[in-house]
Amino acid sequence: MKSAPDWFMYFIWFWTIVLVLFMSIGGFFMFRKFLKVLPQRDGKSKLDWQNYWVERSRELWTDESKAMLDKLVSPVPTPFRDIARHSIAAKIGQLAVESGASEVTREHCIEGYILATPRRDYRSLMDFLDKNQIDYSAYNHLLR
Repeated sequence: MKSAPDWFMYFIWFWTIVLVLFMSIGGFFMFRKFLKVLPQRDGKSKLDWQNYWVERSRELWTDESKAMLDKLVSPVPTPFRDIARHSIAAKIGQLAVESGASEVTREHCIEGYILATPRRDYRSLMDFLDKNQIDYSAYNHLLR
């Protein structure tokens, strides 16, 4: 019986590595999502709290603040934009509700955007705010 040509074996090995790599990446993101739905000490998950703050602040959002939120999430890649919009809106809503504001302001949006952004992304966050001429100097203490 003849053995497979060498190029065919390399082809099989290449696709095996590619498939294992893609499954690992997908598994990583699925595991992160799983961690978000695990209950915390208070009995609610991170997603439960996000939904709570979005619903609690729904009537505080104006057209201007919604437009600001859309502008802030514009650099996020399209497949992840809805998830980012939800988590950032939850943090902004929490700030607005806890401060007793009658509506979500531009300042709430900027502060919530900074607080909802992971620390590893602060450099790109500041580049984006600078490029769009959004003054964040009042929140420099949050960026350290």
